[in-house]
Amino acid sequence: SYDRGSTFNVFVGKGQLIAGMDKALVGMCVNERRFVKIPPKLAYGSEGVSGVIPPNAVLHFDVLLIDLWNSEDEVQVQTYFKPEKCPRTVQVSDFVRYHYNGTFLDGTLFDSSHNRMRTYDTYVGIGWLIPGMDQGLLGMCVGEKRIITIPPFLAYGEEGDGKDIPGQASLVFDVVLLDLHNPKDGITIEDQHVPESCERRSQSGDFIRYHYNGTLLDGTLFDSSYSRNRTYDTYVGKGYVIAGMDEGLLGVCTGEKRRIIIPPHLGYGEEGRGKIPGSAVLVFDIHVVDFHNPSDSVSITVNYKPSNCTVLSKKGDYLKYHYNASLLDGTLLDSTMTVEKHLLEEEGKFTYGLKGNTLFSVSEDKDPSLPFVVTEGEVPGSAVLVFDIELLELVSGLPEGYMFVWNGEVSPNLFEEIDQNHDGEVLLKEFSEYIQAQVDSGKGKLAPGFDFEKIVQNMFTNQDRDGNGKVTAEEFKLKDQEAKEEHDEL
Repeated sequence: SYDRGSTFNVFVGKGQLIAGMDKALVGMCVNERRFVKIPPKLAYGSEGVSGVIPPNAVLHFDVLLIDLWNSEDEVQVQTYFKPEKCPRTVQVSDFVRYHYNGTFLDGTLFDSSHNRMRTYDTYVGIGWLIPGMDQGLLGMCVGEKRIITIPPFLAYGEEGDGKDIPGQASLVFDVVLLDLHNPKDGITIEDQHVPESCERRSQSGDFIRYHYNGTLLDGTLFDSSYSRNRTYDTYVGKGYVIAGMDEGLLGVCTGEKRRIIIPPHLGYGEEGRGKIPGSAVLVFDIHVVDFHNPSDSVSITVNYKPSNCTVLSKKGDYLKYHYNASLLDGTLLDSTMTVEKHLLEEEGKFTYGLKGNTLFSVSEDKDPSLPFVVTEGEVPGSAVLVFDIELLELVSGLPEGYMFVWNGEVSPNLFEEIDQNHDGEVLLKEFSEYIQAQVDSGKGKLAPGFDFEKIVQNMFTNQDRDGNGKVTAEEFKLKDQEAKEEHDEL
């Protein structure tokens, strides 16, 4: 048979062989080798075979059994590893991805997906596979390993595959299942941690920041925001992320942890992407850090209010307060509990003093969709900020547009009072000394929180209309006088 390059294939005990061989083959194992001596009466007797076997010849056979099966055999399944958790098993019409080594009964390898470094991807139970494999894959869990032994009549039969698999060959597949889904599947959500307090859940149109680990069903990691030390930030429900994630991020709370399992038709489909193979089910373990909607306004919760509260802060007031600044997940960003800071109003912004050489500021309307400007980079982009504030002191500010106001009636001889040497010209020094005297006596008030010299310089410059460093009586006008002259036509 070696010379012919093909095995001898025959049913045993059915008269298809000489009597001695029929007896000699009984009880053999695959890969067993026997030396068989058959007397003439159990071989070809006194006649022999013309030109080949003489009469009354004793025959010697060196037999190696390669394959063995029975027409009543079925597919044999031997599971040698099964995961502890098996939420789902392969059913008819499922799509699976698996690796395999294919051998004959004697252990000869004829094919391997491992060698090609690519899984075998197919539907199960609808005729895309040989019948024995269609049966052998049913009931498997992702991560399960099993050996599937298939008789030839449930494989490639008498003809073989015309290439590597000969006719009447039993096949042995060592299979590990990597992936499993059904085209009818939607996403699966498994809650891992839901905060006790959840004032709001995410909705379509929200902007969300979250951390994630992305794996395949077999646990292979393909991406992680943690490794980049940066959250993934995106809008939800607007198609900015894959369809399954767009759906899976809806209805979450800040601080929630959940697992989102996404079938490939809601992920990266048949083509895959980067480290994600085609037709792969994706598993995302996410942790929601915060979310907001661009239409959100500031949210205020009063924790404590004194019973005697007659004066309320208003725009322009000078405030002294303590605060703790944190992210929604509780991460502390800054605190004045150890270093006292003052609130300063300047050009429509609130400024929280200095921390080293770092200036902290936030937009006056405190819109959480606007960034908190910190040059040190302590606050991530698009972060919702939480300020826990305790007001310690309030100094009433001035009307908008004023840097100095009078507490009483304005002298009709104001210019003459400022012009101390009565030369008809007021210098910056004279002007500064006069304003300082009015503030010290309580007759005038400067805008709180600003540098005295800068305010006075600004006031003097506004009066010095020709810019020569001197203010004359003709140049000098009060703010309400300027307003009347500007709108005299009304």
